[in-house]
This record gives sequence, C-alpha cells and structure tokens, in this order.
Amino acid sequence: MSINIPRGTKDILPGEVEKWQIIEEKAKEVSARFNYKEIRTPVFEHTDLFQRGVGDSTDIVQKEMYTFTDRGDRSLTLRPEGTAPVTRSYVENKMFGLPGQPVKLYYIQPMFRYERPQAGRYRQFVQFGIEAMGSADPAIDAEVISLAMTVYQELGLKKLRLVLNTLGDADSRKAHKDALIAHFEPRIEEFCSDCQNRLTKNPLRILDCKKDRDHDLMKTAPSILEYLNEESKDYFDQVKTSLDDMNIQYVIDPTLVRGLDYYNHTAFEIMSDAEGFGAITTLSGGGRYNGLVEDLGGPATPSIGFAMSLERLLLALEAEGITLNTEEDLDCYVVALGDEAKKKSVSILNDLRNAGIKSDKDYLDKKMKAQFKAADRLKARFVAILGEEELSKGIINVKNMESGEQKEVRIEELSTFVKQGN
Repeated sequence: MSINIPRGTKDILPGEVEKWQIIEEKAKEVSARFNYKEIRTPVFEHTDLFQRGVGDSTDIVQKEMYTFTDRGDRSLTLRPEGTAPVTRSYVENKMFGLPGQPVKLYYIQPMFRYERPQAGRYRQFVQFGIEAMGSADPAIDAEVISLAMTVYQELGLKKLRLVLNTLGDADSRKAHKDALIAHFEPRIEEFCSDCQNRLTKNPLRILDCKKDRDHDLMKTAPSILEYLNEESKDYFDQVKTSLDDMNIQYVIDPTLVRGLDYYNHTAFEIMSDAEGFGAITTLSGGGRYNGLVEDLGGPATPSIGFAMSLERLLLALEAEGITLNTEEDLDCYVVALGDEAKKKSVSILNDLRNAGIKSDKDYLDKKMKAQFKAADRLKARFVAILGEEELSKGIINVKNMESGEQKEVRIEELSTFVKQGN
C-alpha cells in the first residue's frame, strides 16, 4: 500500500531546493547587513501562548491551529506564526536585559496552519521573519520595511507595491473601535457569523473579512485616520518621512488591517503587481506590536516585525519571469578503469573533497564512455582518468572539459592542479 504526502504539504526536491537555498542565503545575508541575529524557536509551544499572543478572535486561533494534547495532558500547538514564540523567548530568556538594545532578531522556520490549500499557500509553509524589540523610534519601523524590500529587490523583483497604514495608539484605537461598532451594529445581521462575533470583541477585524468585502457598509466604514490623536499622527508622519528619505515608495490604505490582534501603530503589506500572479497579491506583512511583550509577562517593550512567505516569494519570481541561477558545476569527476584503479579512486576522491573540491565518481561499474556522459551531465570542469597503467606510474590523466586539453599529473598533486584551474 502506497502512502501519499498529507494534503497541504509538498516535497521540495533537488532542482527546486536550490532555489530555496538561494532565497534563504539572501535573507540571511541581508539580515546580517542590517545587524539582525538568527533565533530558532520550538516547532510546538503551549497553546495558550497563541491564544494570548495572537488573539482569541483571530482566524488562526479559531480555525487554523494544529493543536494536540500530549501524554502529560498538556495542550500544545504547532507554531502557526513566528512573533509570539520569539516574544515568549525574549521574555523567558530576559533578552530585555541585554546590553545591546534594541534586540534585533530574524528566523527562517516552518509554520503550520489548517487552511484550504491554494497557490502558494500550504498547511506547512516557511516564513522568513524579522523582530526588532526594544525601540519606539519610528525610524526602526522604516528600517524593518526597508529590510523586507531589500530582500525582494535584490532577488530581482520589480513589480512591488508597499501598502502602509497606521492603527494608532490605544486611545486612537478605542475611539475608532467605538465608531466601527456604531457603524456596523445596526446591520450586523447582514454579515457573516465571524463578523457578528467580532463586532464587540474586535470590530477592526470586520474590515479584513473576505466574505463580506463587497458589502456597502465596508466602503463607508470609519477610517482610523479620522480618529488618530496628535501623538499617533506624528508617529505615522515620522515613519513616512523615513521611508521618503530612503526613496521607498508606498501607498496609504486606511482599510489595511493585519489579521493578528497584537498590532498597533504602523501596519504594512508588500504586494506583487506582477501580471498573472493571482487574486491574492500579498507577499508579506507586518507592523508594530508595542503591548505583546507585556501581555506575555515581560516589561513594556515597543516592538515591530514582519513575516514573508517563501512559497509566495517563489511564485512572484516565477510571475516576473526571474530565474534563479541554481547551476552547481562539479569541479572534478574521477573515472577509474580496472579493479585496482577503482580501489585507489576512493582515496583520491577523499583527498579532493578534503581539499574543498566538489567531486564525484561512478558507483555503478559503468563503462568509460558512460562515465564520461555522467561527467558531462554533472558539468564537471575536469575529468581525472585513472587506469592500471597510470596507477603503476603514480600519475592520473586530467582532461579540461572546456578546452579539451589533457595532461598527466602526479596523483598526489591532483588537488593542487584542479584548484589552480590548469
């Protein structure tokens, strides 16, 4: 009986995995350039971390979490997003006491959500995320956005759109919340059950509803920009000024709502405007979450972050016709003819690899012609041919596959010869 892969997951095979490696290396390199350090958190956490951190009213908590009870009767959940676990680690490990503040972290980790699989969306997916914790400076909001844009642009994406909004501080959000309740309440029965449940808990989430996005009340809903106090306006203006100073273009969308409860002040999404990318254009999103550390038992700590889907990034690259260079040529292929030469090829190959030379040999007892075909398929720069006669003389014939030139080299000097690219 064959066993197939679970729905909503995928195998990443050789030929494809190299694209992932290029993206991951770019994310790591850009993060290091911005002075962010890697953090790795457990694949599962206590369920109440996400209930408290992400929010009971979110789709993630209500519908999408993979939750199970372990043998100790503890409720655990596979990590559906990265910010709550990183914040938990920040508090638990007292990173707020480190001398270097703010604490700037990044992660590249699989996440798990039970949702309907579709293009670029899986039940196990990988996110690259950034968290900057400990600074209330609007300039760091712009830095985080700049980091995300840099990753995309240096991988070649051009058809990007940065969408920006502010959710204001607690006072601004309270005033906006009251206005939203007053706006939706008289006709809330016309909305889906999720929106009806959100009316008093978190009416801002109604604006993020996919089912009722075309309802006429959505178009006339009060904008957060109308309820910002002076402090919130000034903060948002400083974020925009920093983005302007970095020549990062953006559009303001007062209806932009991030799907998690912990956001305040800056919220943003980066979209793909590439033709044929699909109806769901969001590549990544993030924002400021000043109260989350406090909610999880730490001191008041202003923070901001984002998360980007690597699956969505790969789709965007494909939509823009961008091909990542995944070719990895072999340095040297060893062709051995005869029993003694085959035995010797094992140590020769070991010496090459210990010298940092990417090399391989035949393990299927192929004829010489077939071994050369294998070397061609692997795009080997050199083919080193060892027969019984060469072995008796302590030499090996080395052919430069580009020029066709062939030389005799002492076996012990093969690594040096290949390294020098003779």
